[in-house]
Amino acid sequence: MTKTVLLTGVSGFIGLHCAKVLLNQGYIVRGSVRSKRKEQQVRDTLTAANVDVSNLTIVELDLASDKGWDEAAAGADYIMHVASPFVSAAPKHEDEIIVPAVQGTLRAMRAAKNAGVKRVVLTSSAGAMFSKLTGEIGPKDWTDTNAPKMSAYLKSKTLAERAAWDFMKNEAAGTDLELTVIAPGATFGPPVGDDISGEALSTIDRMLRGKMPMVPKVAMPMGDVRDVAALHVKALETPEAAGQRFLVADTPARSFQSVAQMLKDGGYSGPSTRLAPSFLMRIMAIFDSEARGMVGWLGLNLSGDNSATRRTFGWTPMPFRKTLSETAVKISALQT
Repeated sequence: MTKTVLLTGVSGFIGLHCAKVLLNQGYIVRGSVRSKRKEQQVRDTLTAANVDVSNLTIVELDLASDKGWDEAAAGADYIMHVASPFVSAAPKHEDEIIVPAVQGTLRAMRAAKNAGVKRVVLTSSAGAMFSKLTGEIGPKDWTDTNAPKMSAYLKSKTLAERAAWDFMKNEAAGTDLELTVIAPGATFGPPVGDDISGEALSTIDRMLRGKMPMVPKVAMPMGDVRDVAALHVKALETPEAAGQRFLVADTPARSFQSVAQMLKDGGYSGPSTRLAPSFLMRIMAIFDSEARGMVGWLGLNLSGDNSATRRTFGWTPMPFRKTLSETAVKISALQT
């Protein structure tokens, strides 16, 4: 019997990859967008990627509004909640992204409960596991949202995921609803379409164009969007995945300096491997909202424990050098 998945945030970088995997595996997909004006763009993008979109419908949902959630979830077997607000620059007030992230997650959870959905697969972030600045992090770790200079984005992802687990403990207790969390590291890989506006892809774009004269002293788990999408889909129906959170990234800490070096090794002349002094980043943060958004990350040097992900799904991460190479090839083609 064909299963139906409500996929929120279908037009995003990860969302389009998830839709591609789901449709190619025969699922019926209800993809949500904030505005129906994006419907044709989503269809055209997937069609251009040789995806049959006959099993795709598009619904309009807003993380900040109750409208339409119960109707969109009705009859669905699963919800894949990928949608979440993201800004690379520090917002004027952190609640601009925290409130919709948390409330949108709760709307997805309530809709799942009301519709009798079997499982929600929630897209969180490795950033919700940043329990320290250096060392190894994994599924047992949680980011301290009260830490000094905590970025609004990391706080939003952490609080949204905690809200989902609290919902399971309190409002979904005694029901058959299950929750599985996929927590990607910094996610690269070729986009399904031609949108490279997301933070990871725009960083590579700026490096290739020579528009990033210095890189921040930051190292974290990084991975491939195709792994992230494939594991979202595996998480729908893998029994052992219920009630767990999974880090999806290669295990070593990858620095932005090493990313720039890999690109240079690949023959690209634009990337700079020069490290930005932390004091300079802090001065720039006074005047620049993007620099302000990076201050809380300075000095970060984290590797990730993905052993549970490997074991549960029989997964082997795509080699990061391959990920980066194929990302650069796609972005370079879009630049010409």
